[in-house]
Amino acid sequence: MPVSSIRGKSLKAVTYDIADGYTTVNPLFLKPIDIESLTGLYHEIMKTQVMVRGEKFPVSDAVAIRTRNVRLQRLHSALMIIRNFARERRIILV
Repeated sequence: MPVSSIRGKSLKAVTYDIADGYTTVNPLFLKPIDIESLTGLYHEIMKTQVMVRGEKFPVSDAVAIRTRNVRLQRLHSALMIIRNFARERRIILV
């Protein structure tokens, strides 16, 4: 099975870009993406979310806590946008 890519990047690289704020997910970004890449991106975002949550929590560093929470928020927002986009187009994200 070939590795899916979006705009010349692997799905993992795109999810890191989303988490770091370099790429925003919106319906215009998702429109040209095919169904397999969309489901792959959805699952890769969930994996990245688990990875970020699994990192050691920075207990006494307020800036690191904020950075971690912003990354999780971006990933969660991307998941919600992808879910709604898929629901409107009747795409099942299994």
